[in-house]
Amino acid sequence: MDRDTRFKLLIGAAISLVLVAVVFMFYTFDPGDMPLFPKCPFLLVTGYECPGCGSQRAVHDLLHLDLKGAFSQNALILFLIPYILLGIYLGFFNGKHRFPGLEKLFFGKWAAIIVVSGIIIYGVLRNVV
Repeated sequence: MDRDTRFKLLIGAAISLVLVAVVFMFYTFDPGDMPLFPKCPFLLVTGYECPGCGSQRAVHDLLHLDLKGAFSQNALILFLIPYILLGIYLGFFNGKHRFPGLEKLFFGKWAAIIVVSGIIIYGVLRNVV
């Protein structure tokens, strides 16, 4: 095995270990009850919820298969997690070569404008409604 392959395997193992640790933490501990998890600085300064507020609690609920609880904590995360997973697949698991149209459709210029606009609209609406 050459040096480059060993380095890639080591990086992959390190990322996998960190991912397993993060999933374990979010599964085991409720972010709403633990001071270990960081609070939203935007919420602390302004009193308004940012588009990401409640994401830690939503991930905890998702890991416990509580879709209703996750939706009530942060509805946006239910749509963004599959989107992020698609991006990881396309970027790191050869998906863009298998499905070249998907990358342009979901991660092109107009897709970025739509996603960012949706996040901003969600952030405004969650504080108004």
